[in-house]
Amino acid sequence: MPPSRLAALEFALHWHGPLAQHSDRLYFEKLNFWRDFFPGSLAERLADVAVGGSAHQTFPPGELVAPWQPTEIHRLRPAQINLQLRDGQTLTPLIGRHYPCGMVTGLPNVFKGDRRPFRYLGEQEGRAGVDLNHPLARHRLSIEGRIVQDIGLSQEHGGRSQDVVQELTQDGPGLQDPDAETATDYYGDRPFARLDERPDEQFYQTPRLAQHLDAQVRHQITELYARFLKPGMRVLDLMASRDSHLPERFDFGVSGLGLNAAELQQNRRLGDFTIHDLNSKPDLPYPAEHFDLAICTASVEYLTQPLEVLRAVRRVLKPDAPFVITFSERWFPTKVIETWPMLHPFERLGMVLDVMHRSEAYARLATESARGWPRPPDDQYAAQFPDADPLYAVWGYAA
Repeated sequence: MPPSRLAALEFALHWHGPLAQHSDRLYFEKLNFWRDFFPGSLAERLADVAVGGSAHQTFPPGELVAPWQPTEIHRLRPAQINLQLRDGQTLTPLIGRHYPCGMVTGLPNVFKGDRRPFRYLGEQEGRAGVDLNHPLARHRLSIEGRIVQDIGLSQEHGGRSQDVVQELTQDGPGLQDPDAETATDYYGDRPFARLDERPDEQFYQTPRLAQHLDAQVRHQITELYARFLKPGMRVLDLMASRDSHLPERFDFGVSGLGLNAAELQQNRRLGDFTIHDLNSKPDLPYPAEHFDLAICTASVEYLTQPLEVLRAVRRVLKPDAPFVITFSERWFPTKVIETWPMLHPFERLGMVLDVMHRSEAYARLATESARGWPRPPDDQYAAQFPDADPLYAVWGYAA
């Protein structure tokens, strides 16, 4: 048999939900064009594409993942859902939220440890509704493959195969946009409570001058922000610290708003900064329609009044200016809002999207995720976690 092409690729899953446009990217360090399973005809379309080039293909609902079936909606006795958590606490399921199928007993093809998500539909007449359909089952999906690096040719035609569609669509994509028929409760009874309710000025009075995210995801954040930037823009860095994660190749003015002067003084991208606690005063000390772009990096999970803050950001943005919110999977445990750690990472995208939607201040909403990129070898967690910190982003344009 002829040798097979080996390459590193990034695949992006593009789809539209009731609230937003979504792109979920996943990096594959090495794919074998002969052995591994590509979606549709993308193996042929990408076979001769040079590094940096791409190809895409669109699929109707139910072709890449199992089609939506009414038989996948079940009414269970409450006892069939195991609500006991490992720490001994009892989970209170919330309508529209997703939980692992392994919590459910008495259904065919569902087993203990099954990590596939089901959507909880609430309890009615003593029965709990669960929807086992794939969260993307009703969506038209477009997949784009991009050649990141050529690895060469291989004579190897055995070994374990990778299934691009399975890896791209499992464990998250689809959870970030609500079902059109079921509103999602991301919040519960005490969504914005925190373990440490002291004023934030006390917690943040000690400078933290280390990077909180690895170099790979910081690069991803910078490249994302670059897509919204133009020379001469006036940028607001909300909840800023020592690094604004903005590209060097643009000339623009940046105003930082944060809580620690020493951290903000270390940030060489800031032209000016203001000390301001958004959790005690969610308004912003800037004139109306002052900024061309607002960003918030790895901080939205600390806001106790996010709806008010997003509306305040809209006031200081020029019409149609974007507000881009990014986050990952690291936070200060005592200051993060109570609901955040309980959410699936893609449901955190959904919660931020929901707040942006309910603010009625932004249009053309979108989310993006990027996973699977290798963690830099010099990172302190490289031996423990081979994948870099994932990127999650939500943005909208001032309405």
